[in-house]
Amino acid sequence: MGCMHALGKGLSQLALPHPQNPTWLKSTATATGKERISTLAEKGLTPSQIRVILRDSHGAAQVHLVIGNKILKILKSTGFAPDLPEDSNHLIKKAVALQKHLERNRKDKDAKLRLNLIENYIHWLAHYHKTKRVLPLTRSWKYESSMASALVA
Repeated sequence: MGCMHALGKGLSQLALPHPQNPTWLKSTATATGKERISTLAEKGLTPSQIRVILRDSHGAAQVHLVIGNKILKILKSTGFAPDLPEDSNHLIKKAVALQKHLERNRKDKDAKLRLNLIENYIHWLAHYHKTKRVLPLTRSWKYESSMASALVA
């Protein structure tokens, strides 16, 4: 809720951890951290799951401050980067699950609306990722609802 007589909206702000490596964080040095990330990627974990594991087990609040690179850049250099961005992949999985639901329940109008909204957002994200050069700029990658289950599998 905003202030009544001022333009501000409150005092809450983002508080990032200390930008330097803590002295107690010796186990995730640069070389061992990159090796740990690549072994977790070999198991099939996504970059966000890798980040949660490093945060919980090693106490690394922000991986790029400890190791020096972001997780996705390390995965690209080792060859374990995912084909699709993680947010698009999760949305496509959600759309496939809704399509399966609609095959069983054809009269579910709310699910039809949600599927339409999710697919619109997937198209918007595809355009965004093409401009950021995460997806190839050619028209070869295009989301189609009939081919969605093949993209996720």
